[in-house]
Amino acid sequence: MTTNPLKSAKARVIAFYLPQFHPIPENDQAWGKGFTEWTNVAKAKPLFPGHNQPKIPADLGFYDLRLPEARQAQTDLAREYGIEGFCYWHYWFAGKRVLERPFNEVLKSGEPNFPFCLAWANQTWTGIWHGCPDRVLIEQTYPGLADYTTHFYTLLDAFTDPRYITVEGKPLFLVYNPEELPDPKQFTDCWRDLAIKSGLNGLYLIGVARHEYWFPEANGFDASVIINPDYVFTQSSARILPEKQGLTKVKQKFSSFSSRRFYQKHKQFSDYPLLYSYEKAIKCAFKGSHPYFLTYPCIFPNWDNTPRTGIYGLVFLKSTPDLFRVHLQEAIDTVSERESEKQLIFIRSWNEWAEGNYLEPDLKFGKAFLEVIRDEIYS
Repeated sequence: MTTNPLKSAKARVIAFYLPQFHPIPENDQAWGKGFTEWTNVAKAKPLFPGHNQPKIPADLGFYDLRLPEARQAQTDLAREYGIEGFCYWHYWFAGKRVLERPFNEVLKSGEPNFPFCLAWANQTWTGIWHGCPDRVLIEQTYPGLADYTTHFYTLLDAFTDPRYITVEGKPLFLVYNPEELPDPKQFTDCWRDLAIKSGLNGLYLIGVARHEYWFPEANGFDASVIINPDYVFTQSSARILPEKQGLTKVKQKFSSFSSRRFYQKHKQFSDYPLLYSYEKAIKCAFKGSHPYFLTYPCIFPNWDNTPRTGIYGLVFLKSTPDLFRVHLQEAIDTVSERESEKQLIFIRSWNEWAEGNYLEPDLKFGKAFLEVIRDEIYS
């Protein structure tokens, strides 16, 4: 197992990684033959004056993650600019896995030789961000201990891989929405027990929270991460009134986005996406950090999910490498007094192109966001 290989780095920077960008039967059936996230990215259009769409990849191009050359090029770039490892989103629906091929091939082949960990994206797959809010594609259920056990052993080869990222010698694993677990401690107790029985030192479990009132230790987790930009969506100080952008037809009334109910209301009352100021948002990004338990910062370089959602989306305006530098500096300050093992900073994300949420080079900024990471982590 790996500890922090970047001994001179100020922090351990881990980027969330979407293992999509290749066709799968489920997406073929739901959205049409050959669908990938690139489908949404390529068809995106500007929805208001000054709206920067479509976003076009630069150095890596429109890659296919079935190709080992594409995965190697990603990790070469990440390593060069100070990313310690990728946190692959992992999808498990009571024994059914989806989008597993890229990670499985990384695991089985041993390449790329680049650190990784996993995060269980444990939400139901719906069509909410594709204009079909009532369409359930794959429902997330929690059958109980037998399923938790099967789930753990399915991932044991990953946990024992020498590339797997650890904290205190324990494999690092995240749960995207721990509040949806019917009995969180049943899950965490089960997995910790199975880890010890399997010869591991245990597990280091982080729950992804959307507010500061979720207590990780009470729910069986070691720590939390306040996920951004989800958290700052609720901060009204970051909202931009549509008329400030010259969008006079807009009748937006709502500041939260996290439910189907919101989506339906937004559809009724809005002609344009919800708009946020990136500069204002990063000022309140870590307000959810709590003094009584360990919370890790999550930073985001940009956000515009209108390629998926159209007018029902959310856009952070005027994200720039200079502002991202300020965001990263604050995150570094947040973890600077911690022991090196726990100087974790999560970035959302490496390659969420249809959310406009990525570090990979594009035609507008090139490698500028990556250069910020390299400069600040090693300065």
